[in-house]
Amino acid sequence: QLQLVESGGGLVQPGGSLRLSCAASGITINLYTMAWYRQAPGKQRELVATITSGGGITNYADSVKGRFTISRDNAKNTAYLQMNSLKPEDTAVYYCRADFLTSSSWGQGTQVTVSS
Repeated sequence: QLQLVESGGGLVQPGGSLRLSCAASGITINLYTMAWYRQAPGKQRELVATITSGGGITNYADSVKGRFTISRDNAKNTAYLQMNSLKPEDTAVYYCRADFLTSSSWGQGTQVTVSS
């Protein structure tokens, strides 16, 4: 069974950077599409970025384009989200998701707080 564990969240000042990691275990993720979602207090969970299994195609929400970068290292069974130029509105719990055919798995989330 695939398990996902996010890490790298924390408190950062506006304009700062964080790198989130999503470590997978139980199953090799090389065939999985990986994605990052986020959920702010009182709001619905929203898609932030996706990356195809080979890493060749990425997509981003308009709100993070040019600031966030999704990547993956299949040899390490890990996906990443590099977040630069962070804004207070990026504050949320960030979740990793893995999809293959009809199977989806979620991590438990990591808190990102952007505040001065």
